[in-house]
Amino acid sequence: MPKEFRIYNTLSNQAEAIVPLQKDHLTFYSCGPTVYSYAHIGNFRSFITADLILRTATALGWDVTYATNVTDVGHLTEDDLTDPSGEDRMVKALKSKEGEQFVNIWDLARHYTETLVEDWHRLNLREPTVRPRATEHMREQIAAVEQLIEKGHAYETEKGVYFSVTSFPEYGKLSGNTLEMDLEQTVRDVVVDDDKRDPRDFALWKKDDKHLMQWHSPWGWGFPGWHIECSVMAMSYLGDRIDIHAGGEDLIFPHHECEIAQSECLTGQPFATVWAHTRFLQVEGEKMSKRLGNFFTVRDLSAPEAEGGKGIDPLAVRMTLLSGHYRKPFNFTIKTLKGNVKHRERLQEVIDLVGHPSEGVGEYEGDVGAILSGMYERAFDAMLDDLNTPAALAQLFGGTKMILGRGAGLDETARAAARRWLADMNGLLGVVYYDDQPQETEEEDPLAAQVEPLLEARAAARAAGDWGRADEIRDELTALGVEIKDSKDGTTWKRKQQI
Repeated sequence: MPKEFRIYNTLSNQAEAIVPLQKDHLTFYSCGPTVYSYAHIGNFRSFITADLILRTATALGWDVTYATNVTDVGHLTEDDLTDPSGEDRMVKALKSKEGEQFVNIWDLARHYTETLVEDWHRLNLREPTVRPRATEHMREQIAAVEQLIEKGHAYETEKGVYFSVTSFPEYGKLSGNTLEMDLEQTVRDVVVDDDKRDPRDFALWKKDDKHLMQWHSPWGWGFPGWHIECSVMAMSYLGDRIDIHAGGEDLIFPHHECEIAQSECLTGQPFATVWAHTRFLQVEGEKMSKRLGNFFTVRDLSAPEAEGGKGIDPLAVRMTLLSGHYRKPFNFTIKTLKGNVKHRERLQEVIDLVGHPSEGVGEYEGDVGAILSGMYERAFDAMLDDLNTPAALAQLFGGTKMILGRGAGLDETARAAARRWLADMNGLLGVVYYDDQPQETEEEDPLAAQVEPLLEARAAARAAGDWGRADEIRDELTALGVEIKDSKDGTTWKRKQQI
C-alpha cells in the first residue's frame, strides 16, 4: 500500500492526507521574510518546516515545485492590524542606525536578501524552485488589483485601493476572525483613511509619491500592499490552485486570511488545499528580545568567529530547531544546543568510521543493514505523520549509537549499508552533512594551516620527553580555539564550540 503524507491543515483544523492536484507533483508555496534585517532563528524555524515538507515529498518520489518569496517592499509596521497606517518596514530599517551603512533602500534590500541566502545554505536548506521578489513582480500585482476592482471586490480612495472584506462572505474561514467578532474593535482606532468603507478592508495599493520605492499605476505613484504580492507570485509560478501554503503562525491573520480572500475572488476557486503553520519559538523560556540578550540570528550562532559569530556547527543549530514538533511552541535553549553539538560530533564519528556517502552507498544488506533499514522506515513514517521530527531524530540517534557500538567490527557490507542509511536520513532531515557542499579540506581551512604544524611540534616534544614544551603548545592550541584529543592512534583536533 502506498505511503500517505499527512499534514495538519489549519483550514480544516485536522491532519489530512495530501493528495496533489497533479498526481505525484506537489505545488507548494511558503512565505519568506521581509528583508529589512538578518533573519533570526524564529524565522528559520518556519523556513525549516517548509524544507522538511520538500524533503519528505521528495523522499516519496514526488516532483515538487516550491516557491518561497522575498518581501522587499510593502510590509508595514502595523500590518498585524489589517494594514492600516504603519511605516514600511524597509523604509524604517534604512532610517535605523544599522541602515546608515546603505546608500539607498535598494542596496539594503539586496544586502539582506544575499545574507538570507547565505544563512539558508548555512542551515542546509534546499534551494526552492524559485525565490521571487515582490519588486520584480509589480506589473502582475497592478494587474491583479485592476481585476479585483473590475470584479467589484476592491475600490479606490484618495489614499489607496482597498479590498472590500464584505464582498467575500468567507472572509475569516482560516483564522476564525469573522465579521461578528472583535476584529472591527481591534483596528478601529488606528484606521487613518476615513474613506474606507469598512475598517477591516485591507490595502492593495498605497498612493505615495514620496515613498522610497514607488511605481506608477492607474491610481498614481505608490507601492503595493503586503498581502497582494504573495497571491500574485504563488499563482505566477504554481497556478491558480496550489497544494500547500505554509508559513509562521503569526501569518494566519491577517496575511494568509487576506491572501485567501483576494486570490479566490480573482480566480473563483479555492486557493490552497492545505495551510500549514509553524508555532512560535522562545529562547530560554522567554520571547526573543534584544533587550533580554536572547535574540539570535542564524549568523550570531553559526558564523565563524572571524565574521562575528560564535562558530557553532550550523547543522547543530538546525538539529536544535528540529528537536521540537513544528506545530507546538518550542523553547530554544543553550542546553539543547550543546546536546546537539555532541550529536553532530557523533555523526561525524560515524562518517569517519564508515566513510562519507559520496564515496558510494550500498543496499540494506546483512544484519546491520536490516536494522538500519528499519530505523530509516520508522523515521520516514514519522515524517509522513505531520513531520514528527522528534521521533525521526530518535531513530537517527539510535542508529548512530548502534554503528559506533559495533565500531571496527563492521565489515564492508555493513559500512556500505551504513552509508546508505546516512544518505537516506540526511535526505529526510538534512542534519548529517551538507547536501550540495563539498567537505572542507585542510587546504581550504586556514585554521588547519596553523594547527597542523603545532601538532607536529607537540608530538616531537612528547617523543623527546619535553613535557613542558608540549604543554606550552597545548596552551597555544587552546588560545586558537582548538580542542585536542590524544589516543593510541595519534592526536586529533577540532574547533571548540563557543556556546
